[in-house]
Amino acid sequence: MTKVKNYLLNYDNMYIIQDTDMFNFSLDSVLLPNFVTINKKTKKILDIGSGNAPIPLILSTLTDAQIMAVEIQKDVYELGKESIKINKLENRIDFINADINELYKEIDTETFDVITCNPPYFKVNESSNLNDSEYKTIARHEIKLDLEKLFKIAKKLLKNKGNIAIVHRPERLSDIVSEMKKNNIEPKRIQFVYPSINSEANILLIEGTKNGNPGVKILPPLISHKQNGEYTEQVKQFFEKR
Repeated sequence: MTKVKNYLLNYDNMYIIQDTDMFNFSLDSVLLPNFVTINKKTKKILDIGSGNAPIPLILSTLTDAQIMAVEIQKDVYELGKESIKINKLENRIDFINADINELYKEIDTETFDVITCNPPYFKVNESSNLNDSEYKTIARHEIKLDLEKLFKIAKKLLKNKGNIAIVHRPERLSDIVSEMKKNNIEPKRIQFVYPSINSEANILLIEGTKNGNPGVKILPPLISHKQNGEYTEQVKQFFEKR
C-alpha cells in the first residue's frame, strides 16, 4: 500500500488520501454530487459505496446536510476515514465500514432525503473478466451490490418524495429504469456525458424520486473533454467550490 495525500480537485484546503494500488477517484465521482438535486430541505444524505469518500467530501461543500457514507471494504474505508479526519468533517460525515445490504435493515424507514451511489457497473456472468484485485473486482462488478438491491434499499430508506441519483453506464439505462419502477421510484432527470464532441455517451447520470409523478427531463448533454484532451469549461466548473 502506498498512500498519498492529494488536493481534492481545486477546493481550497481540502485533501483526499489515496492509495496508488487502488483506484484514484474518477470524473464519475465529481459529476454525481454536482448532478443530484440538493436544496434547503435536504437534511440527511446517504452515500452508498463511498470508496475513499470523494462524493461525501464534495457533497460537504455543496450542502450543510448531515451525510452518512457507507463503504464495505476495510482498506479503502480507512483511506476515506483519514480524509474526513484531516478535513475536520467528522461532525458532518458519518463514515461507516459495513455491508449496506445488512446495514439498511437496521436503519429506520424513510430516514434520508437524498441517496447517492456510484455503483459497480458490470454484471457478473461466466464470461466476466474479473480482476485479480479483490478491491477492483468488488468496485467494478455487481458482486456485493447490484441494481436490484440498490433500489430495494432506496425504497426503504428514502423519505416520501426523496431522491436517489446514481452515475452509471448508458447501456444499463433500461435496467436502471426497470429497477427504479419496481421500487416505486420514478425517473425524473437524465443527463448523458460525452467524452468529446461527435462521440457516443460514456457516462449516464440519472435521478429518481420515490413516489414521484410520471415525467422525465433529459438535460442538455455534457461534454467532458476538448479536442486537446483538456477538460471543458462545463466540467471545470465542478472542480472548484461554489
